[in-house]
Amino acid sequence: MKAELRTDSPFVATPTPRLTWRTETSTPSWRQAGAEVTDGESTITLEGAESALVDWPFPPLAPGERREVRVRVTGVDGAVSAWSAPLAVEAGFLAPDEWIAEPIGLADPEREAQPALVRTTFRLDRPVRRALLLWTALGSAEPEINGRAVSDDVLAPGWSATRDRLVHESVDVTDLLVEGDNVVGATLAGAWYTERYGFFTFTDRVYGDQPSFLAQLRVTFADGTVETLAPTGAAWTATGDTEIVASGIYAGEHQDLRLRAPWSTPDAATSGDDRGWAPARVGVVARPGYERVPRPEARIAEPVRRHESLPVVARLTTPSGGEVLDFGQNLVGRLRLRVRGEAGTTVTIRHAEVLDAGELALRPLRNAKATASFVLSGGDDVLESRFSFYGFRYAQITGIDVADEQVEAVVLHSDMERTGWFASSHALVNRLHENVVWGMRGNFLALPTDCPQRDERLGWTGDLQVFAPTASFLYDCDGFLTSWLRDLALEQERAGGVVPLVIPAALPSFAGGGPVAAWGDAAAVTPTVLHERFGDREVLAAQYPSMRAWVEAVRTDAGDSGLWAGRMQLGDWLDPSAPPDQPGKAKVDGDIVATAYFARSLRQVAEAAALLGNTSDAETYGALAERSRRAFVTEYVTPAGRMMSDAPTAYALALAFDLVQDAPTRAALADRLAALVRESGYRISTGFVGTPIIADALSDGGHHDAAERLLLQTQCPSWLYPVTQGATTVWERWDS
Repeated sequence: MKAELRTDSPFVATPTPRLTWRTETSTPSWRQAGAEVTDGESTITLEGAESALVDWPFPPLAPGERREVRVRVTGVDGAVSAWSAPLAVEAGFLAPDEWIAEPIGLADPEREAQPALVRTTFRLDRPVRRALLLWTALGSAEPEINGRAVSDDVLAPGWSATRDRLVHESVDVTDLLVEGDNVVGATLAGAWYTERYGFFTFTDRVYGDQPSFLAQLRVTFADGTVETLAPTGAAWTATGDTEIVASGIYAGEHQDLRLRAPWSTPDAATSGDDRGWAPARVGVVARPGYERVPRPEARIAEPVRRHESLPVVARLTTPSGGEVLDFGQNLVGRLRLRVRGEAGTTVTIRHAEVLDAGELALRPLRNAKATASFVLSGGDDVLESRFSFYGFRYAQITGIDVADEQVEAVVLHSDMERTGWFASSHALVNRLHENVVWGMRGNFLALPTDCPQRDERLGWTGDLQVFAPTASFLYDCDGFLTSWLRDLALEQERAGGVVPLVIPAALPSFAGGGPVAAWGDAAAVTPTVLHERFGDREVLAAQYPSMRAWVEAVRTDAGDSGLWAGRMQLGDWLDPSAPPDQPGKAKVDGDIVATAYFARSLRQVAEAAALLGNTSDAETYGALAERSRRAFVTEYVTPAGRMMSDAPTAYALALAFDLVQDAPTRAALADRLAALVRESGYRISTGFVGTPIIADALSDGGHHDAAERLLLQTQCPSWLYPVTQGATTVWERWDS
């Protein structure tokens, strides 16, 4: 059983969290006829088979309120189950006027993006029943109370559309508090907030030059009174004298472990240590346009956490005489070393996904240094980056010799629940499936990214919309993608209805170029997928203005013909026949891709409107969708069943998007698609847009044999070629 969208925590972001439960039974063909739900005070009877995202049947939760919910179900056979185990449901949000924390940080930083420690003391003079720490950061932070970490979350609070949306964490810290003096503080770094984004050449920082921390305690005392304690503001102090010397998403992290010492305990706070504590800066150090800090909202997606660790599987001697550790799996995370060495010794870790002539292949990282370095304390040290992450299979450690048992690769990703598995009798296909899973794990880290290793790691909208059906099979990513869609809608609104190519919109140089098909269509496709896969009607309702704004932006750009043509498009990006330095030069005309997506998104908006009861919009967009579909057929499909671009992606779009509905013509298109696949030797001949749909188009057209041979091909380019070359994730390009 779960409440709302998170499976990892009792905290919910809404006063009326929806409930979901699963029934385990040995009765064949069992179906639910009804259910009873209780919160201990009232019991509500629900009729029908619904068990996913069922409306909250009790009075709304108040801020700070906690309830325990149970369910029991009745089958159509009349049998009644036992009551489920209790599910704790707790308000993770505040009342509208309850957030009073101000952003704080270093008052006089010595350099840009300087990590810091911040803290304050407070006193509890009576017993506490419940205490919640609500915190967020412009950057990333690891809070502590009385010397203990408040959670095991990593890189929190993640990355959002910072101008308009800031996510706060809600953590039960009751057990960390004591009567008398207490200290609350945090280690703070810039992470995504202070990063410079761009390809090959970095631009100015987008958001701000220095990280900031915001926090407050909501304390319910044993006598029932509620107080807000220790809000960040003028009473807090800060210092830049921390073991985290420098940190960046692309650069990696440098730590000086000689500076590691207790700092968040009452004794440390009153000892007068020499760290240079001074009154904290109150306010933000932001770039123009980002000076306003939005009121934080409660988390709705699972946070990033450590999930497993992988051992060294091989040690390789490089031609230059160095040694590379192989962990046997391309992953996203960081190394953890347990070492002891002379104080002042610097240990450096470089990361790479592949080897080049036996050495770490660092060129694909472009400007991302992706380097972790540590100055040893002279005692027993644990070395692990805290505010950066790396995409790697191989690592090279210099500065100290380590045994295999001293090293592990820690896997990081957002803490979603696994829901889909696949197994077959074909070993290479099974490995391909595992590569997809590992690729998703690495790229679903706080937001859906394109790559986890180089100077990019951005939320490309096109990547997500083509992968969303797969993602929603493998993991319960409803909360994860719902959260990202909120950012999409906010960035889209600022862009006048056009969806930026990346969300959050961290590439200002990419703005202003007009709507781009397949990328911007994430606004319509992703909510549709979440509704289809999770039964989440609410995400359609929340995103419907965004869906509608997207197709209206395209209508403005495209004109009244129903076609979307004559505009710059990325098209069938990374067609394998395109020159390596011109990945957009595909066989299929970009206008075919654009019009196909326009027609499908119009249909998805019409279907969403109908589901939400908006009859007028359903009729309007249904008619527009049909107009675009007919225009597509008239312009790009010949009476003989050929596409004007005689390329596999053109046929796949016409079939998979149901743009051609005449049965004989569909059959002719499917036959031609199969012929093209055969002519290519059953090698992949589609790019970014066509590859996700070509197998379905073949199978739906009756050409299962062609789809099978396409899947099982091992020559380049093919899905299995990288597997035969030892790939453990899905490569960006078919040959590299």
